[in-house]
Amino acid sequence: MRLTTKGRYAVTAMLDLAIHHGGGPITLADIAQRQGISLSYLEQLFARLRKRNLVSSVRGPGGGYTLGREASGIFVAQVIAAVDENVDTTRCGGAHNCQDNQQCLTHDLWQDLSNRIYDYLNQISLQDLMNRSGVQEVAERQENGDARTSVSLGRLKAESAGA
Repeated sequence: MRLTTKGRYAVTAMLDLAIHHGGGPITLADIAQRQGISLSYLEQLFARLRKRNLVSSVRGPGGGYTLGREASGIFVAQVIAAVDENVDTTRCGGAHNCQDNQQCLTHDLWQDLSNRIYDYLNQISLQDLMNRSGVQEVAERQENGDARTSVSLGRLKAESAGA
């Protein structure tokens, strides 16, 4: 299986959005800062996520993104598929032409694995991920880290102004 950065970042950004859901629209700049993902890359991903109705955009001041439906109704496999990723572990991409334009000896094995991975990811919702204690700990660390960074930057600016 080859899950690229696109799929990983999409799931990470959607989980961040789900964690911060409820306090109004979330800007991509906020997600980019918390998760260390390029803003322009997030813009590309969210355009695809919006087409699949996984997120909704709110324009204007105070705008940003919200979940397109409840976190319990958005599954990891849907997010990955929305950004044109797949969980195919076959060499041929499921086309049955792995060896000399024909199916290889182990094609069915890898196809079965692909199906199991998809089924697994299609059973995990954003809500399930949010309920994991490790996810909550990381989210808190990211929030507190941002606060410490802001305080540190504020002190540096004050010290620079006084010097």
